[in-house]
Amino acid sequence: MSQVSHEFVALAWNNLAQLIGAILLIVGAVLPVANPVGDAPLFLSMTLGCDRSTRADLANRVAIYSFALLLGSMLLGTFVLRLFGLSIPFVQVAGGAVVCSLGWKLMTDDTKSSGVALDPSHARAIALGRAFYPLTLPLSIDAGVISVAITVGANHAHTIGHEVIQLFAAIIGAAIIASVILLTYRYAEPAGRRIGQTGMTILLRLSSFITVCIGVSIAWNGIRALLAEAGIGN
Repeated sequence: MSQVSHEFVALAWNNLAQLIGAILLIVGAVLPVANPVGDAPLFLSMTLGCDRSTRADLANRVAIYSFALLLGSMLLGTFVLRLFGLSIPFVQVAGGAVVCSLGWKLMTDDTKSSGVALDPSHARAIALGRAFYPLTLPLSIDAGVISVAITVGANHAHTIGHEVIQLFAAIIGAAIIASVILLTYRYAEPAGRRIGQTGMTILLRLSSFITVCIGVSIAWNGIRALLAEAGIGN
């Protein structure tokens, strides 16, 4: 009886270690690419005129959508790409172009500094309409994040036990990343007040420029992979 108990405890600890390792792998690979802190100034600029309650509701929605996108990418991403005959490089090229477009629009948009006060109800309606696009996709979860999530989720297990561990790891990992996005966006406004209007304007322009650069990098990685598949270049 003690031998059986010892083996059960050892198996449980082994499964727990595998679960923790899988969660750390997901969070460590995806969260730096998502970079919600860097997206916070863009979130504030795209919710101009909204009160704290609206931004909190919006942060909740973005977090839920982000969780769904991350979990879906890890569990079903490879299957969906195969279904449509696509590959990750195609996702990178198309997604990089979308990210570039968003960053360029924010970087060149001067309406944010017009000083015109927006009606709170109108601003809320506009902001909530942007909850999925573009605040979740591609601002919070861009093509780079999706491609990394698909790659992480592509490691298929060979046993039912490992499949269950990977499933729980994907759920918990996506929940942790979504929680970070939620907290970052929810407290972006108080942090913005501390920085001040001038500081936020500088951060907005800098974040927009970085977003354009990220979009170019994502697209170039996809183009380079497609060229390599075609046997062009090194």
